[in-house]
Amino acid sequence: VTSTEWDEEIQRWIIHTNKQDRMKAKYVVHSNGPLNKPKLPAITGINDFKGHTFHTSRWDYEYTGGNSFGNLSRLKDKKIAVIGTGATAVQCVPHLGESAEKLYVFQRTPSSIDIRNNQQTDSDWLSNQKPGWHNKRRNNFESLLTGAPIKEDLVSDGWTEAFRLLFGSIRDKAPSKLKMFSWAVTSVASPDMYKLGFKQFMTNKAIAYMDLANAMQMADYQKMEMVRARADEVVQNKETAESLKPYYNQFCKRPCFHDEYLQTFNLPNVELIDTDGKGLSEISEKGIIFDGKEYEVDCIIFATGFEVGTDYSRRAGYQIYGVDGVSVSEKWQEGLSTFHGMHSKGFPNCFFFGPAQSGFTATFTYSLDEQSIHLAYILKTAKEKGASRIEASQKAEDDWVRTIIEKARLVADFQEKCTPGYYNNEGNINRKPQNGFYGAGPIEFFSLMKKWRSKGNLEG
Repeated sequence: VTSTEWDEEIQRWIIHTNKQDRMKAKYVVHSNGPLNKPKLPAITGINDFKGHTFHTSRWDYEYTGGNSFGNLSRLKDKKIAVIGTGATAVQCVPHLGESAEKLYVFQRTPSSIDIRNNQQTDSDWLSNQKPGWHNKRRNNFESLLTGAPIKEDLVSDGWTEAFRLLFGSIRDKAPSKLKMFSWAVTSVASPDMYKLGFKQFMTNKAIAYMDLANAMQMADYQKMEMVRARADEVVQNKETAESLKPYYNQFCKRPCFHDEYLQTFNLPNVELIDTDGKGLSEISEKGIIFDGKEYEVDCIIFATGFEVGTDYSRRAGYQIYGVDGVSVSEKWQEGLSTFHGMHSKGFPNCFFFGPAQSGFTATFTYSLDEQSIHLAYILKTAKEKGASRIEASQKAEDDWVRTIIEKARLVADFQEKCTPGYYNNEGNINRKPQNGFYGAGPIEFFSLMKKWRSKGNLEG
């Protein structure tokens, strides 16, 4: 796809492709994903390297051999460099370590590596599940990840354990703090504000945030001490183990859960090059230069992630033109503006799927499923009402943007104190809070959407 444009006369979207196709559609759904445009680091000499290169999202099996399960047989006589130690590197480094003649892993910031605790699904257990079991499990998972007081953990993996320890510690030691947090999140335009007066109301709200933040900080520190201790337990070389210890709050970066990554650094052919937070500054024709030493390699693999926070159309790879030829880039140049993250005025019969101004979930398919349910309802109801054009009103859009900005305060302060990563746009905190997701959590967001649907009148 090279562009999509709204034709007001025929009330249809025209989709253009690089094959010179020109297709008409009554409805268009843009579901490009937030992490889809690979990002390369700005390293001097990156184009001078004479060996082989590729980005992990464009894995070159012709060069490595094997498949997604490993057995990268064509690397047995190759010296490989991996730049990056985020979630993707954590997955590929063990396979590279077992296959390559030599593997250099260049690290800017260590990842948090906890026990995966992933288990095989018991066939008898699965056959005895009642309809709706999957939805029950995913609701349980997301609820645990947002601190809901749920005793049963239906998933019991690294993610849920981490959050149970985090919120459980607060609940055990200071249950009132979680109660205050719930009040602080949901009390926008609360009647309490009028009872107490605005100044006292905001003071109480600030105290609630502060108390919760202090309690969470202590719980987070205790958990990260466990993660750091695991590096000492697993990695034999003490200097390497020290370099692999994360030194930030656990959720500053995407937490990683893996049972082979740390062990890979015990292999004689694997070497960690820790840049002590500086990153790399030079690539030569033969390899990578760091701290005055040249590491000659046959291939450089960039595990450097994806663009975050750049223009929507840039990441999608095509432009979207709405009413009067106004592009989505033009409309959103001062900040994202939608209704429920799905509709944007001036782009009728056009729907956006993704986390922006919507519910952000750890399991992204959950969010897509909920958005699909929501869109199916909208299309069905519009058809029943005889409506051929679906478009948000300006008031609904403005009200939703205000809601997003209010909820964004829950995460902005935390991200400012984090190390660079895609969660905080490499340390460049988004000063346009409306570009973020719904800050009160996915469960509340999906509940809000369900209540909206229950009204049955397509309000907004």
